[in-house]
Amino acid sequence: MKIPFLKRIDRYLIAKFLGTYFFSIILIITIAVVFDYNENVDRFTTHHAPMSAILGQYYLNFIPYYTNLFSALFVFLSVIFFTSKLAEGSEIIAMISTGMSFRRLMRPYMISAALIAGMSFYLGAEVIPKGSIKRLAFENQYKRFKKNPTYADNVQLQVDTGVIAFLEHFNGISRTGIHFSLDKFEDKKLVSHLTAKTVVYDTLSDVRYRWQLKDVTVRDMRGMREKITYIPSVDSIIMMEPQDFLFTRNQQETMTNSELREYISKQRLRGSANLKVFEVEYHKRYATPFAAFILSSIGLSLSSRKRKGGMGLSLGVGLALSSIYILLQTVSATFSIQAGMHPALAAWTPNILFFFIAWYLYTKAPK
Repeated sequence: MKIPFLKRIDRYLIAKFLGTYFFSIILIITIAVVFDYNENVDRFTTHHAPMSAILGQYYLNFIPYYTNLFSALFVFLSVIFFTSKLAEGSEIIAMISTGMSFRRLMRPYMISAALIAGMSFYLGAEVIPKGSIKRLAFENQYKRFKKNPTYADNVQLQVDTGVIAFLEHFNGISRTGIHFSLDKFEDKKLVSHLTAKTVVYDTLSDVRYRWQLKDVTVRDMRGMREKITYIPSVDSIIMMEPQDFLFTRNQQETMTNSELREYISKQRLRGSANLKVFEVEYHKRYATPFAAFILSSIGLSLSSRKRKGGMGLSLGVGLALSSIYILLQTVSATFSIQAGMHPALAAWTPNILFFFIAWYLYTKAPK
């Protein structure tokens, strides 16, 4: 099907770009799967991992996760590889000689980058988090042999404005807490104090945050008066869930964008101090897809010139720059988590720095 604003040359370059991109992904990920399996086959065998779990639970989610993680590298190398081949065959020279500007030459590259960026964002925001739940569970059981935490002690959090909850002990397996209290404050004064011997999270309820409280004592304080009420058992909506107490390794990777946004806002309300990892992950999901545009521009600018040595120099520079980009992502995230750098700035720093590199190379590229 022909698209009106796309010329034949655009369709040709888009097909080259996307074809090289997906071919490189299939090639590299296939090699990665083979090496990963050879490295872990002893662990899988020792711990009796079923083949259905290895393929369906682990590798089915391993492939999209690492594909998206190194998408920027694949974009960069794909652009350099096929553009260098075009330059060696004098195809770039033929395009420029017809009056096509370098800016016009970039159009199909940017369209291809937009398609890849959209796919990358959707995978990172919706598909991969759901698969990461299964992948991480498999890794903990058959690779790292680490169990997720099943209990928490002395948990205190703010569940609503002026409402503080406390749990002396929570069992994640039975979803049961003991020695629970709920304090409500108005104008910094305690107006209600609820205690319950046990609380159980209702996993069968259609409504979120439903808890069953047993042996409940409620003290309502209004001025000098105090009313004490005893209730054997009551169902109540309390804005907390079991996962609010049990923090698992790489938990931020298992949340979709909407879940991550809700979790961050909820934990901010509660005054939680361990939000940097989640905030960096949230901003990174928006920043990373933009790398496709920046790295495509750099790749085109580096490889569009016909060189005597072929694509060796361009490929070497491309590998160095893409490695630096991935390193910057890791370093800036660490700065945010450990040194207080703003999460949004940490996520966008690699893009900002590489934007200036892309702009410089674009101005120096052959016209």
